Amino acid sequence: MNLNGLFDPRHPDRRIVDLLFFPTGGGKTEAYLGLSAFTVVLRRLQNPGIRSAGVSIIMRYTLRLLTLDQLGRAAALMCALELERATNKALGEWPFEIGLWVGSAATPNRMGKASDDGPGADDTAYAKLQRYLNKPGRHPAPIPLEECPWCGTRFLPDSFQLDPPGSKEPRDLRVCCVNDHCDFSSAINRTLPILGVDEPIYRRLPCFLIATVDKFAALPWMGKTGALFGNVDRHDGHGFYGPCDTGKGTAIPDGKLLPPDLIIQDELHLISGPLGTVAGIYETAIEELCKRDLGGGGERVPKIVASTATVRRANHQIRALFGREQTSIFPAPGPDRNDSFFARTIPTTLENPGRLYLGVAAQGRSMKVVLLRTSLALLAGAGKLHHDHGGSVSDNPCDPYMTLLGYFNSLRELGGSRRIVEDEIYVQAQSRWRRRRREPDDELFRGRFINRNPVELTSRVSTDEVASAKRRLASDFSLDGRVDVALATNMISVGLDIVRLGLMVVLGQPKTSSEYIQATSRVGRDKNKPGLVVTLLNVHKPRDRSHYERFGIYHRTFYRSVEATSVTPFSPRALDRALAGAMVGLCRHFLAELEAPTKAGNIQSHLPALQKLVQVFSRRAKIHDVEKAMTAEGDALAAHVEGLVQNLLAKWAKIAAACASEGGALTYQKYEGPRQGDALIRDFLDSDLLTKPAVYRSFRANRSMRDVESAVDILPVKSSTGTNQ
Repeated sequence: MNLNGLFDPRHPDRRIVDLLFFPTGGGKTEAYLGLSAFTVVLRRLQNPGIRSAGVSIIMRYTLRLLTLDQLGRAAALMCALELERATNKALGEWPFEIGLWVGSAATPNRMGKASDDGPGADDTAYAKLQRYLNKPGRHPAPIPLEECPWCGTRFLPDSFQLDPPGSKEPRDLRVCCVNDHCDFSSAINRTLPILGVDEPIYRRLPCFLIATVDKFAALPWMGKTGALFGNVDRHDGHGFYGPCDTGKGTAIPDGKLLPPDLIIQDELHLISGPLGTVAGIYETAIEELCKRDLGGGGERVPKIVASTATVRRANHQIRALFGREQTSIFPAPGPDRNDSFFARTIPTTLENPGRLYLGVAAQGRSMKVVLLRTSLALLAGAGKLHHDHGGSVSDNPCDPYMTLLGYFNSLRELGGSRRIVEDEIYVQAQSRWRRRRREPDDELFRGRFINRNPVELTSRVSTDEVASAKRRLASDFSLDGRVDVALATNMISVGLDIVRLGLMVVLGQPKTSSEYIQATSRVGRDKNKPGLVVTLLNVHKPRDRSHYERFGIYHRTFYRSVEATSVTPFSPRALDRALAGAMVGLCRHFLAELEAPTKAGNIQSHLPALQKLVQVFSRRAKIHDVEKAMTAEGDALAAHVEGLVQNLLAKWAKIAAACASEGGALTYQKYEGPRQGDALIRDFLDSDLLTKPAVYRSFRANRSMRDVESAVDILPVKSSTGTNQ
């Protein structure tokens, strides 16, 4: 269905957003990975030579766990394409590569060098690699990958190598497999096509870019992010260079590379609330940077494909986010809701058992007691069945139920439950087995010793620990590193595609039905390993009690209860928080003359050329809400946004003129370019703003789309009497 639009940039299908609306585990990832392979190969065949290089696919996610999980699948695809390119000259000389462009907590932003000192020196790829090589067990790898995506061999310290080898000032960090029989092993001097550091990504421009949504908040802060949209003019054997780079290279035909062809937005339902609202404003800039004039009144725009299993009013959300007026849902609704031709609903039988939901509520008992007794029963029952079916054998059918996955609605609830697992469940499981002679019923606990330290999957766990936990959860229970209990928050509701898991306990009804569906779908993903979900409901809470009383009918129809999401990108508070950052980012990368760190002061001479961008924001504001697009209210909003953008450009020019009159250079931020002069954009709580004119406060921007409200530290202050206040 998408081939015509991808083949012909003038085809009207390019402007339609396709939504893959399949249940969890239905194969959405495989669908758009196939589409991605077609897109990158077509780009190479249609544009011979170096013109076909650059970022072709941008795949965006919202959570670390989801991003890491999809990296392995997409990296395997790139490995296959790279091996094909080695035998087919028509696919070009520049390699197929994949880049992981996420926050600094997961991957390094800079390569660094041996002589680095001062703030941020410990977070470079060079420093992280040295710590990992010195003490591999105590320090994480510089890139959060644990195994080769091509052959599955675990990475060792020798798998991560600097380029050039042994350099004190490396330009890249490469990954290779230690398996000599792998096609990407160091024995044949072929590295995996994976880039995990921001600096090499900006230089090598991998054709496939995996990113988190909020990373695009870097557009106004980092000049080199413009390279991701093809804004480079030179190249050599090591990469591509643009206005932010010095040095020579061979000129690129047409003066720049092609922009991205395909944008994939996975788990669309998560782009809602504050994150979706801010992202909707930045999407205005991203869409414009991805456009190219085709002549004759036509323009090239990227194809957008989204996917989700739980959504309502998708056309409203897509229009607010992407500004596209047409949405196509796949598979389309038909006369039979149980058979769409592409997917068929199969009734649950013994041969197709599906997933079983069990509700537990106890009058007069605390939730902690209910959790303790339910968990003990499930762990004991699984242990007995596991023992009766042969114990620690590789194909034990009870293996999926030996790991209990607990889901909690908040970190506070998880913290209290963790103590129960570490203390009471551990102790009671041991003591009941010791009393087995006096109490024959406790044969359930035969040989079941619970590990005292449960695995945790939450936002407070580092990225390398998350990757390790995923590997352990996917491992057979008979192997070392087994997991008895794993505790998680909504981090697992998307992205945890581990078919082994079959047992889950949910403490309290989640706040939304979509969250409940997504979270509980993490177990029972294999039809041969049916899942059991035990939901513990508090009868003293009206909402939990209602769900318990309607448990059967709710679970038979819970897709009907999915809530509509809220995305309001052009609301007053959203404009206050995000418009300045998106506008500066668009202006900076729209004109090459403004992209370099020291070129912010050139705004005055380019104001006429930037007037087009004023209309970009006002037009998006007018059409973003289908109910207001053709009304006077939509016209008023468009005029208001146009005035705000014009005002920002005028203030930018005023700051540049004031800076020039003082003989200084205006940069975009304090940490990019020379230290002399002044900076245009600042963090919301930048203390320098207290001494600056009020006009500077118009250019405050966040470095992440999640930081809607800045955090404030409250510290004690000594009073005149010496006491803390």
